[in-house]
Amino acid sequence: WLWIVRREKGIYHTLNLFKNDVAGNLLRGRAWALSNKVTLARSALQRAHALLNLPNSSMLERVSDESSTPPTHFHLNKYTVAFQEFVNTYGVPRYKEVNPALFTAATFPFFFGVMYGDIGHGTCLLLGGLFLILSESFVGKGMDDMMKGMYMARYMLFAMGVMSVYAGLIYNDYFSIGINFFSSRYVYTEEVGVQATSISYYGDASIVYPFGVDPAWHISSNDLLFFNSMKMKMSVILGIVHMTFGIILKGMNTVYFKSWIDFFCEFIPMIIFDIAFFGYMVILIFIKWSINWDHRMALGTCSYNANGVLGACSLSSESSCFNAAGSVCTLSSTLDQVCTLGFGGTSGGCQPPNLITTLINIALKPGVVDEPMYYGQAAVQQVILLVAFICVPWLLLIKPFYLRHLNSLQTSNTHQALASTQNHGHGSENPLLGDTDVSGSSNPHTSHGGHGGHGHDGEFNFGEIFIHQAIETIEFVLGMVSNTASYLRLWALSLAHTELAAVFWEKAMLSAILTNNAIAVFFGYAVFAAVTFGVLLAMDVLECFLHALRLHWVEFQNKFYKADGYKFQPFDFQSILEKASLE
Repeated sequence: WLWIVRREKGIYHTLNLFKNDVAGNLLRGRAWALSNKVTLARSALQRAHALLNLPNSSMLERVSDESSTPPTHFHLNKYTVAFQEFVNTYGVPRYKEVNPALFTAATFPFFFGVMYGDIGHGTCLLLGGLFLILSESFVGKGMDDMMKGMYMARYMLFAMGVMSVYAGLIYNDYFSIGINFFSSRYVYTEEVGVQATSISYYGDASIVYPFGVDPAWHISSNDLLFFNSMKMKMSVILGIVHMTFGIILKGMNTVYFKSWIDFFCEFIPMIIFDIAFFGYMVILIFIKWSINWDHRMALGTCSYNANGVLGACSLSSESSCFNAAGSVCTLSSTLDQVCTLGFGGTSGGCQPPNLITTLINIALKPGVVDEPMYYGQAAVQQVILLVAFICVPWLLLIKPFYLRHLNSLQTSNTHQALASTQNHGHGSENPLLGDTDVSGSSNPHTSHGGHGGHGHDGEFNFGEIFIHQAIETIEFVLGMVSNTASYLRLWALSLAHTELAAVFWEKAMLSAILTNNAIAVFFGYAVFAAVTFGVLLAMDVLECFLHALRLHWVEFQNKFYKADGYKFQPFDFQSILEKASLE
């Protein structure tokens, strides 16, 4: 009975949206329909006429209306539905703009895995997602909303587990323990404080660990320094690539909608500013990684003898020695004088630089590089700063003044345009299909406005447009800096996860094992399992989940995503009946 009432109420509610037309004996309604379902809708009308033995009194015609913005609809599957819901929570995509959910479905689990990377913990999450996938047939009406949400995100949880295992293999981290998959490339003893030595010379490609991090780093005394450096640079690279892709999507939107003013006045300066400054940052990271700093620093030491043998002379016992080029050097010689590369600065190129200081000095000390990595670095960075500086007024000024120029051209022909408008009436339009009904009232469904939503359909307001563009310029320029720093959460959360796992293992499990007492091991394992589940498998999963979500909502989507659309909501008996309670 409740189902019948719900269906009848839904039908009458929809019919109330129709309008009387002509003599009052005809109802006219306008609705959106999927393009590939129009034929199906027409056949449904024909079947209804046939079943009721009525003439074809109903008519379904396509209305051409460019003033209304259509709703947004996507064909989803079991995997993509959860990611689309995430995007819709931020805002529904505008009709035909790039849908961020397509890319979020791949990058969201990956960023989660970067922060949560651990083979053991990731396997637990993977198995949890797999259980939800295999038991999806048990989802029923009696299930609460939280469990329904879990089942809706079952494939997302499974993908998050897969990416966590993958990142854990990269980090070689299994419950904070390094696994010797391919045999370590270092030789060491169990004696504490003894330096490990490589099985071959530095730079030998044949001794590179095949996949992930060598397990020797997990038992070294400087493991935190090594992983900090690796994960921090990795986070910056991933963040800049992610943001750059967002800017490229903005350019794709402008090309698709043929908004050439946004393409040339926003996208072009944005992508140039991004690549010139932040892309250069990524290049510096790879340059630093690719340099053999043992060899570079040897070129900057004053420890050669007259025959050019490194280490054969020491200034502690000799008054003077030679550098790599054979020039005499003393204790008073500076590094740039000893270094044979001649790159300039205070190090001459023989000292590994602090990249953060180098990047800050691009803006604060133009043309000055204390620790260069290649010849002519100071001149290159001056050009980069100049290009980035030009992009700011380009982004700020050109679009508002160009729109003012267009408006001045339009206002010069105002009288001619008004005369043309008055000479074109609506008498020849079909009142059943037109945008106005018989009484002359217009369709209430209006569009978002033209020219990027600046309100150019009404009176032109240069001040409003200029302020809007100034806000967008400041938001982009300062946002690129803050957003890049925001991606460091990938490093911070990964570090926190690893250190927490190490503390739980060493303090709860390892200390109990070292007692050689079965009872102590039993209780130690109980404590280890409890804190691992409560902190790492519950709280940390939620923490990494929220941070990955923030990176997509704020750092990625604000580069291109308008999010001012509205969802397509068809009349559907199934959705109506699902809301009916049978209690």
